[in-house]
Amino acid sequence: MTIDEIIDFVAALDGVLTLTPTAADPWPEISWGDSFFYYSPDGVVPTKTQPFATIVTKDYPDEPSSRLDRPNAFRVNIAAGKEAFINWTGHEPKQTATTEIDYSVTDTLIPHPTYGIAGWLAVVNPGTRTDAPTQELLQTAYDRARSRYERRAESDDR
Repeated sequence: MTIDEIIDFVAALDGVLTLTPTAADPWPEISWGDSFFYYSPDGVVPTKTQPFATIVTKDYPDEPSSRLDRPNAFRVNIAAGKEAFINWTGHEPKQTATTEIDYSVTDTLIPHPTYGIAGWLAVVNPGTRTDAPTQELLQTAYDRARSRYERRAESDDR
């Protein structure tokens, strides 16, 4: 999957706000060129929630390297949740940034280098092995984000 294919897939889900900052935007420079996906049916960037998925095109400071400095390299990060994390990794979410994991491996679902502890999964350059699982996990993350939003809206109505 390409970055554009992933963005198109996620953006087609109802109520998704896709944020892809550029130099012309007020967002931090480190975020320029990356994409952030929120469940936000009103189209406003939420202030009290994290995105349910991201696409990053560069390694972030203080994270183990995914070697995103390679040509056309990017990483999809997905807030898959504990159940999906266990299904894909075989263990509970935990501090995962270790030397035992090659965070630069491509077309392989791995724990997120920083947010694995929170049930996030990642894949560098999804390809034939991970295209379908990546879409399924993005759908799962979207469903979870939408459900959280709806629960908050219900509690605000009370």
